[in-house]
Amino acid sequence: MCSVEGIGKKGGMRIGVIKGGGGGASGGERVEKLKKSSRMKVWIIRATTSVLLWTCIVQLTTLGETWGPRVLKGCPSCFSHQDSSVSAIEDKVPSVPARVIPPKRVYKNNGYLMVSCNGGLNQMRAAICDMVTIARYLNVTLIVPELDKTSFWADPSEFQDIFDVNHFITSLRDEVRILKELPPRLKRRVEMGFVYSMPPISWSDISYYHNQILPLIQKYKVVHLNRTDARLANNGQSLNVQKLRCRVNFNALRFTPQIEELGKRVIKLLRQNGPFIVLHLRYEMDMLAFSGCTQGCNNDEVEELTRMRYAYPWWKEKIINSDLKRKDGLCPLTPEETALILRALDIDKNYQIYIAAGEIYGGDRRMASLAAAYPKLVRKETLLGPSDLGFFQNHSSQMAALDYLVSLESDIFIPTYDGNMAKVVQGHRRYLGFKQTILLDRRLLVDLIDQYNNGSLSWIQFSDAVKETHERRRGQPSKRLVIPDRPKEEDYFYANPEECLQQRDGQLSST
Repeated sequence: MCSVEGIGKKGGMRIGVIKGGGGGASGGERVEKLKKSSRMKVWIIRATTSVLLWTCIVQLTTLGETWGPRVLKGCPSCFSHQDSSVSAIEDKVPSVPARVIPPKRVYKNNGYLMVSCNGGLNQMRAAICDMVTIARYLNVTLIVPELDKTSFWADPSEFQDIFDVNHFITSLRDEVRILKELPPRLKRRVEMGFVYSMPPISWSDISYYHNQILPLIQKYKVVHLNRTDARLANNGQSLNVQKLRCRVNFNALRFTPQIEELGKRVIKLLRQNGPFIVLHLRYEMDMLAFSGCTQGCNNDEVEELTRMRYAYPWWKEKIINSDLKRKDGLCPLTPEETALILRALDIDKNYQIYIAAGEIYGGDRRMASLAAAYPKLVRKETLLGPSDLGFFQNHSSQMAALDYLVSLESDIFIPTYDGNMAKVVQGHRRYLGFKQTILLDRRLLVDLIDQYNNGSLSWIQFSDAVKETHERRRGQPSKRLVIPDRPKEEDYFYANPEECLQQRDGQLSST
């Protein structure tokens, strides 16, 4: 009993051993052996305990959200009698499913892919979907994409200013590894200018990236793609490739909580006053200068738009015949033309019309006829106060993100030009259940408008023709138009991602 107590006390083992062993040399050796053996055992016990503890912590962290509530519910002693009423109330409240983080996909990393997106928000959005898909099928690591800061809009926003970057990374971890920045050694090399940079060929299929881009990544470790618009073909891709493009677009690219919350506020304010239509009135200065469309503009405005077109060297087309382009249906509808079309479609004048656009070129003068026909015109600037939008000023992509959210939730979405926002929103609304989107046939409409304005058609004839033309242009299920070797003229994948759409009324073959 005394020996046990001696061992239990600090230094007790040494004292006990000395007492029992005498003072010889062999006794000293035995003491040292026992000391070493004791230390080794203690070290092994500590190491084993540490490993077990860390294993338990990891397992509990992973499974806690799933099993915790079940364990607590199955343990009546965990709650007092007073807690039963609280529990009953909680049972009535719809539970929010816990966020499930997918397991990491394990693969041999072939290198790193950096990308610099170009264009406006929605062009960059589609490009990000393509770049994630390309990175996945090359088995490389993608660095969070860089957004365009040098275009007409000069928006300084970073990826994380617009999109929820952590959700973006974690939600795709079972497909591709995404990092916020390069590892330090490679980052230093890039900062010193040692990086292979190139624009990939437009409308390429995934085999181009396997055969041409992957060897470069394997050679240089890092490759930078400095242009990303329309770099992956609309068609001819495997089903898995197309589905991943959709997954990125509809699930991984979530706006920041600040943008999402403000979008919800705008939608709530609109819903309080009944149904609403989103009109994507693409009659802004940059679009008119780029397209050369000057219908309804005075001489000073025509000169201003022409100067702007020549000021941007990457806008290749300089000499443009506005009248011919309009007759070919290649110009955005003017506000005056839009007012006529909405009336011809029998859009109720009491509907709220939310203008999803930047500053309309020509201001109130050009908006007068539309405002007279539809007095409930609203914009985010009229629904929210300056303090709400102050953070977004001079950040056109963040403002466009607000318009995107409102456009998704509208009763009807009507774009007056088939630009990137019109296409991407159209496809997203199809994904949400083929929500009504009126796709205006501008080539036919400008001809009908001209006939009505010169008296060749009565109002009834004009209205009937407009309605008949758009009966099958309301975002119903349809097949993408495929034109081999002419990808610019065929239907855009993101406008109608049919591979990702659920079958509806037997009209569309789906996943």
